[in-house]
Amino acid sequence: MYRAKIEELKTWKKAGTRKPLIVRGARQVGKTWLLKEFGRTEYKNYAYINLEQDRRGEVIFSGNLNPRDIIAQLELISGEKISPDETLIILDEIQEVPRALTSLKYFYEQAPEYHVVASGSLLGLALHEGTSFPVGKVEFLDIFPMTFSEFLIALGKKNYAELLKTPKSPLLSTIHDELLLRLKSYFIIGGMPEVVQNYLDNRDFLAVRKIQKNILSAYENDISKHAPATQIPKILEVMRILPAQLARENRKFIFGMLKTGARAKDYETAIMWLEDVGIVRRVARTNSVNIPVSAYADKDAFKLFMLDTGLLGAEAGLEPETIVSSPEFFQELKGAMAEEFVFQQLVAAGEVPFYYSKDDSRGEIDFILSGARSVLPIEVKSGKNTSSASLRAFLERFPEVPRAMKFSTLENRVEKTGETDSSGDGMDNRIINLALYEAGAGDLLQDFMGGLA
Repeated sequence: MYRAKIEELKTWKKAGTRKPLIVRGARQVGKTWLLKEFGRTEYKNYAYINLEQDRRGEVIFSGNLNPRDIIAQLELISGEKISPDETLIILDEIQEVPRALTSLKYFYEQAPEYHVVASGSLLGLALHEGTSFPVGKVEFLDIFPMTFSEFLIALGKKNYAELLKTPKSPLLSTIHDELLLRLKSYFIIGGMPEVVQNYLDNRDFLAVRKIQKNILSAYENDISKHAPATQIPKILEVMRILPAQLARENRKFIFGMLKTGARAKDYETAIMWLEDVGIVRRVARTNSVNIPVSAYADKDAFKLFMLDTGLLGAEAGLEPETIVSSPEFFQELKGAMAEEFVFQQLVAAGEVPFYYSKDDSRGEIDFILSGARSVLPIEVKSGKNTSSASLRAFLERFPEVPRAMKFSTLENRVEKTGETDSSGDGMDNRIINLALYEAGAGDLLQDFMGGLA
């Protein structure tokens, strides 16, 4: 499978001031496969050790942390000759051996000629538990589930993925209906690599759901194994209520849905735990368009999204047949899956989304992205009615915002800007209309954001 992040790994390899690289991401998003593929294709060889499975790794890092002594022992364990610039050293599940994390500092200071990458699924937990971390001595790369573009490439539709980068292409109109069908499939399958591969091999949505439920069970096992005993029930409550929270009209997280009288302070640790392991991500509210948006965010009001559309559907118990057979699927779910999809693509493109509403919670905008000079408001419309009074009101209130983006199930109408402006307020000249599946083209989004740099 093609993963776009391999291009960032190539850039890291070529950097003149390269630091050890830490690759972060939830379990089973494909970190290990990606690093091994990077080692296989870009190096003479790679030396791999899983510090969770191979306890010999703990012995290696229990003594002195001289990089050359460590390398000599890694050669014995991995069976690979480790040469500067020719071998990729992969330390998987590095959070299991805290001194291995500390050793990265010495690789940077004393042996920068060696290419070292580390990965971990529970690194956020390790940091919160007080693990010594080589601040300033490492770089980071975050891995997420496969994007819609990567999904299309896996299906053998690389030409479709390329077309998504060019919204003005008339060819997009000729495959619009097929792309919507592919999008429905992505809503079921999501972007977890094992799930995608199983679908490619078997074309069986029921088998896909079984694997997704196994992944969710594995996450629950992690919760039972690593979370504080007092927090386990709360973590599971948050995880299981998430689909119902997103099905609400404004999707703001309401603690009262967990149990009567539930308060934010009772569940803050549980939510942070799920964030640390990458299962969920918080989207905070803002009522300002000032830059940077993060400085004006209300951390107490937020939406909570799951890392993957497929896992969200599995957690919700949504049967694949419901998605495949219903012509009104997008509308019936009131946009919950569509908004989850757009969120997933934004995060994979490296964006940090917020959402907007006034202090009285009215006039909500689904997502707000922060550029260097302005913000980009984004609305997600999943049904046939794509009118957006809140987006127009937002642009009227903030005339300094140069553009807005609206995703819907209609064909993209970038070329027709202004033609549908029945209101006479000229607002459509600032609204970029795109088809929902185009949110999966990270390059396209980055081009738009570049205009706000």
